[in-house]
Amino acid sequence: MTEALESTTVLVVDDDDVFRERLARALRERGFDVRTADGHEAALQTAREDPPEMAILDLRMPGPSGLEVMRDLLEIEPATRCVMLTGYGSISNAVDAVKLGAVDYVQKPASVAQILAAFERADKPALEPTSDYAAPTLARVEWEHIQRVLSDTGGNISEASRRLGIHRRSLQRKLYKYAPK
Repeated sequence: MTEALESTTVLVVDDDDVFRERLARALRERGFDVRTADGHEAALQTAREDPPEMAILDLRMPGPSGLEVMRDLLEIEPATRCVMLTGYGSISNAVDAVKLGAVDYVQKPASVAQILAAFERADKPALEPTSDYAAPTLARVEWEHIQRVLSDTGGNISEASRRLGIHRRSLQRKLYKYAPK
C-alpha cells in the first residue's frame, strides 16, 4: 500500500453490520481513520461533520442506494473518492457508478486488499484501451438479471417470474441450469 493512502479518513457505508464493522476494523489496523454508517442519513450526517477523503459504499441498501449516497457525499465534498461495493454486480451498475463519480467498482465478497487496490488503480493514469475485452455473453447477463430479480423477491419464484414476464416453469428451468460462463 502506498504512503498516500495511510492515515486518511475513510467512511464505510453498508447496511450489513457485521461486514461493515469487520471492514472498518481491518482498515483501522492499516492506519486509516475510519467512520461507519448504516445508510444514507447516517453517512450524510457524518460527512457534514467532517468530510471523508475516501468512501466505501454498498450499492444496495434499504432506502436510498449507494449511488444516491455517493451523489450526496460528492455534493458535500467533491474531492471524496468513492469505491462502490456490491454483491449484485453488473456492467450497467458499474457504468452508472463510474458516471456518477466512483473511482472504481468492486464485487462482494471483497477483501480489504482488493478495495484498497481499487483506490490505488484510480491514482494511476489510465491505460490505453485494449482490444482483448471479452464482453459477457447474453446468457451471462440474463443469468445475472434473473438472480437480481430473484433476490429482490426474497427467493419467491412465482413473484420473480411475474416481474420477469416469463412463465414460472420457464424460470425454474433456467434456474436449474448452472450460471453461464
